[in-house]
Amino acid sequence: MLQRSALVLGASGLIGSEVLKICLNSDHYNRVIAPVRTPLGMDYGKLTEMAIDFNMPPWEDLFPVDHIYCCLGTTIKKAGSQGNFKKVDHDYPLAFAGAAKKWNTSVFSIVTAAGSNVRSKIFYNKVKGELEDKLKSLYLNTTLVFQPSLLLGEREEFRLGEKIGAGIAKLTGWMTPLSFRAISGQRVAQTMVKETLADRTGFHIILNKTMHAIG
Repeated sequence: MLQRSALVLGASGLIGSEVLKICLNSDHYNRVIAPVRTPLGMDYGKLTEMAIDFNMPPWEDLFPVDHIYCCLGTTIKKAGSQGNFKKVDHDYPLAFAGAAKKWNTSVFSIVTAAGSNVRSKIFYNKVKGELEDKLKSLYLNTTLVFQPSLLLGEREEFRLGEKIGAGIAKLTGWMTPLSFRAISGQRVAQTMVKETLADRTGFHIILNKTMHAIG
């Protein structure tokens, strides 16, 4: 079996933590790198954990790498401003995509959101849409964009809106179309790894309904 290296961005988050676990327990990877702000406290032989400043990443220490899983994300409330939100959800992912281009990374997989649209009047969706458009224009070897709807799962930080939305989603999920049905962070992570290992090329968007079907 061909073994590869993986770089997991946002490894402490809802989806990123699940991606990290899958990669660490997968025979497909012999090295997994997790750039973090604070230590994760995990002990795996194949895990290389690096505390970094995302404004000034140590590129040469992180690359080259075969696969990148970009699960970075925040909220405007947590970020403190729209500018800081855009830095985390747009600027950082784009910077790592540029590094992926430079170091010839095979696959760049990223989580955005259902409803991403550069012309959206909703700031969140507009930022995600802008990022997707810029990633497409980079012409990486393979770019996989995963667009989940409302995420289900336990986060480190409490998000009241998501908690309320998740409760409603669980009650009404059976009547909600798959395109909009809430999805677990674990399901998204499983789909990300499965599709990343599928040896596809080009730019692909994986919709929420597709993740429900193949996760």
